[in-house]
Amino acid sequence: VQPVESGGDLVQPGGSLRLSCAFRGIITSQFNSNRMAWYRQVPGQQRELVASITSSGTTTYADSVKGRFTVSKDNARKKMYLQMNNLKPEDTAVYYCKHDNYPASAGQGTQVTVSL
Repeated sequence: VQPVESGGDLVQPGGSLRLSCAFRGIITSQFNSNRMAWYRQVPGQQRELVASITSSGTTTYADSVKGRFTVSKDNARKKMYLQMNNLKPEDTAVYYCKHDNYPASAGQGTQVTVSL
């Protein structure tokens, strides 16, 4: 199973982006069987957990993004999303998605740059 992230872009502060995550090769029953999460990483810094969603739909967020980011999933499409609103320069990072059933699987990430 291979995570594939997309949707990153250059956006001005205060703008919005919607990231998508597909798990290539996953079957439907596996997709919704465990927690999924979005992480982000800035070069030279540790990877940070941004948001997660469990199989039952319970969501958690890093304090830095609460009220601005929303994680969701579409079981039929086998995709996870991250809606990011009111973006700030400190949100600039490469964003990755992961599925707890496949902790060793890593995608290429998608670059989000928030700048004037």
